[in-house]
Amino acid sequence: MGDVYVIVATDKNRKIYSGETPIIPEDQRLEVIKSIKNVKEARLGRSDNNTLKTVEEINPDIILLGPDQKYNLETLKRELEKKGLSNIIVKRVNIYYEKYELHSSSLIKKKILEQYKN
Repeated sequence: MGDVYVIVATDKNRKIYSGETPIIPEDQRLEVIKSIKNVKEARLGRSDNNTLKTVEEINPDIILLGPDQKYNLETLKRELEKKGLSNIIVKRVNIYYEKYELHSSSLIKKKILEQYKN
């Protein structure tokens, strides 16, 4: 495995794209990601939301998008080509990590609401 860089969504963008304010604040999410052994660098998304600028700074071989990220793969590939970055492979991870029942923040919130509703 090569170097792994992770861009953590800002609270602002998380709210814009999902409609909900995150339960765990961006600084805490960032710290957790930074503590993962194979992550070379983790940083918050840009305040200007210029994703391509971040890609230019890192210059990765591969971009992996999560299953719930709103990026259109073809649009991203076209924009990378315009920047001379057509060598970057862009893929979407289509499955969630499902080893455990509570594998996403949405499922955790749902479980808490169900448990304490009664």
